[in-house]
This record gives sequence, C-alpha cells and structure tokens, in this order.
Amino acid sequence: MPLDVDLLSLARNLLNNPFTRSILRKLAEEDLHGYRSKLDHALTLIAGESSKIGISLECIINYKLFKALLTIAFKRMKIDEDEFRMVLRDPSFRRGLEIVFRSLMIYGVTLPQRLCTPFLIVWNFTNACNLKCKHCYQNASTPLPNELSLEEKLDVLNQLDEIGVPLIALSGGEPTIHPDFLKIVEEGSKKGIFMAVATNGIRFSCEDFAEKALRAGLKYVEVSLDSVDPEIHDEIRGVKGAWERTIKGIRNLVRMNASVGIAMTVNRLNFKEVEEMVKLGEELNVKRVIFFNFIPTGRGKEIAQLDLTPHQREELLRKVYEMASKSRIQIASTAPQLARVSWQMSGGEECIPTHFTPSRNYSLRVLAEFIGGCGAGRIYAAIQPDGKVTPCVFLPLIIGDLRDSKFQDLWNHSPLLRTLRNKNLLKYPCGGCSYKYICGGCRARAYGYFNDYLAGDPGCLRGLHISLEAEQRIFDIQTTSRIS
Repeated sequence: MPLDVDLLSLARNLLNNPFTRSILRKLAEEDLHGYRSKLDHALTLIAGESSKIGISLECIINYKLFKALLTIAFKRMKIDEDEFRMVLRDPSFRRGLEIVFRSLMIYGVTLPQRLCTPFLIVWNFTNACNLKCKHCYQNASTPLPNELSLEEKLDVLNQLDEIGVPLIALSGGEPTIHPDFLKIVEEGSKKGIFMAVATNGIRFSCEDFAEKALRAGLKYVEVSLDSVDPEIHDEIRGVKGAWERTIKGIRNLVRMNASVGIAMTVNRLNFKEVEEMVKLGEELNVKRVIFFNFIPTGRGKEIAQLDLTPHQREELLRKVYEMASKSRIQIASTAPQLARVSWQMSGGEECIPTHFTPSRNYSLRVLAEFIGGCGAGRIYAAIQPDGKVTPCVFLPLIIGDLRDSKFQDLWNHSPLLRTLRNKNLLKYPCGGCSYKYICGGCRARAYGYFNDYLAGDPGCLRGLHISLEAEQRIFDIQTTSRIS
C-alpha cells in the first residue's frame, strides 16, 4: 500500500502551523491543468516528472511553496530529501500521500482518520471460479447473469482514477480466468494505479499467462494457500491437484521477479501450520505471508464450526507478532486484534496495524490509530461483479450501484459508511474497549455472527461470553439451513 509511516507524521507536522495549513488548504483545491488537485500537480513536479501541459505562474508558485515547506519539515524530522523524491516517482505513492494531505485538510485530525478517498478498492471481478473453496465468502462458482461489461468496467476504472484511488486489488471468484482481466490491469496501470490481484494462483502456473500479466502492469500477486500439506489444501479448495498448480504458479512469479504474497485463511484444520507456512514462504522467496481471519459469510457459514476460538486466535496473533519480529519476509494478519496484541507484547513500543506491514519505527502507533483496525468502509470498499458497492468483500451490505451512482457520491454520503467510521457507535465489548481506536473488532465477523455490524467481534478474549452466543447462533443457522 502506498502509505509510508513517516509521511503520515510529516503531513500532521506540516498542518501544525497556521501558515502552512493555509497553503495546504489552497493546494487541496481542484487543479485546472489535468490533475486531481494543485497538490497532485506540485507532487508530480517535485518527483521530477514533466507537467502534462506548460507550467503556469500559479503552478510554479505552488511548487516552490510546497517544496520549501517540505524542506523545512525534512530537516526537522531528519528525512532524506533525495530518498523521498525517489519514492515519489511511484504514481500510486503520490496518490496515497495526496489522500493523506487532502483528508487532513478537509476533515482535520480524526481518530481514526477519516479519508476523502479510499486507499484501496477490492474489486470482485467475476463470480466465476475454477475451484470450490469451502470457506468462499463470495459463494463463487459461475458468472452472475448481470456482471459488468468491459465498457462498464472501464467506466468504473475511470471513476476510481479521477478520485485518486491508489490501489485496486482484483478478486473474485477467480479474476484471472475472466477475459477482461489483462485489459483492466493494463488500463489501471497506465493511469498510475497500483494493480494487484487476489488469486488461487492456478492460472500463473502457465508461464505465458504470468508473463502477460506482469507485462500488463500487475504489481502484486497475493496467492491463497491454505496448508503446507497438499491434501489439506485440496480438501479445503475442493479440487484435487490444486496445491501443486498453485505452488507452480508461485514459483513462476517469483522467478520472474514479481512481488508475491501467500494468503492463508486460518481455521481449526490448519491452525497449527502457521509457522510451517512462514517457513514455506521463506523457501519460496515470497515477499510476505498474511494470515486471514475466518469470516462466516458465503459458503463460510456452512463450516463456521471450524472458526478459531478466542484463545486460539490470541495464540495465533502472538505467533504472528513473534514471527514478524524474526522473519526476513513480511508477516501480517487481517485480524484487527493484532494491533492490541503487538502493543501488549512489546510493552507499548510497537503497534502493528491491520492490512499494512510497515517497517518498524517510532510512528507505528500513529499509523495504527490512523488506520483504526477494521478498515471496512473507512480506508477501503468493495465492488461486486455486477457493480454493486459494499463496505468490504466479507460484509454483504449494498450501499449503492455503480450503474446508476458515482462511487465518490456513495463514499461521501452513505449512511452505513458514516456509521462504520464512528467507533463510538460500537457495542460492547468492542465499544467499551480501550483499544477500540486501533482495533475495534472485525465488523464483518460481527455481522456474520449476529447480523449486526456494530456488535462485538466474538473472536477476542475480551468478549468470551459473546463467543458462546455466536456458536449457538451459527448452530441455529446451520440447523435451519439443513431442514429447509
């Protein structure tokens, strides 16, 4: 994700001064020269890239002023100006930085930080899939009858580009089997968006396809692997031989110098394998291993009894923190409780935020508070194959339809998203927890178990009593489903 820990502190540092705040407020305004904002234009020039058109006097003044402000802040914070300029050459990084500045100018400092544009869009590209995963949140199998056409997909991509979304992760179903996949990757990459994919990896076992995807501009590939044991993985994924083809896909991508991650959805079948999975990731030379929270949604409801107990999840997250401290690759988890666990285990020295794996330094707790745990509807949103928008791929609550609404309008005005952004509305035990601003529990798990996205997350030790209620509720749901 194009967000650097020190740059968050940098943005807040610049806003501390009334003079610099007035300059930045001016820079947050719309640009009339083909850029999203005057700030976007200034950042592009600082990166050393030429302007899309001739530079006006106003552009030169904005550029000089902002550059001078940055130089002062760099000296104060001991940031290397040349290194900053090098990183700034990545257009997706510029987008992320611009969002930070614009959000702080529009909303001020909030806890967690409210964003004018999401950092990440997870786009369920199609409902078609070449596997039959038992825990599939999308209940994917065949395409929906009304999936977006290529023309409609390009329109959605243009909308996300115009508002400055830095990162799009294509998911599914299995996005790589759709004929529009390479085209959308290529178009998004041309616009300067960081294009990623969440995949089962099977298509990448074909070297030709892997080469085409990387040439199209694919920047990151997150491959689902649910066990180091081929039989367990294939059992979970519903197709024999899936493990071998997935591993072949990972090896092909790594050999081609692609940025690759392994994603493991942790449940009671593979819970004891987490250390072995990290070891396998190191052997395969991937960039990161991320352990996904089990969410009882889609087909996952049918196997909810395989969810970890609160004690098992605590053990898992303690292992994740320990492995993250030792491994040469990045180790992360989507469980928001990781921020609390890392804070407690480090004696308040570290606070690793969910969804991001930054380098360790003094700003980690600031970043954790900025992100605020579960990011559904706050730092990211999801798009379904038919253009419907939801707060998260695991939270099936529709806030609008891109066939008749603009994404930015939905992001700005959805009552549901407004509720998700207010941590003070969370119910017990999450709402009464001192860690609610860096964790706050998973809203999709709360909805999956209690049909209430503001309810407590039953996966935490701080709510052991509601985990028992959750087990009974899932038992009732599964019993009713079998009878009907």
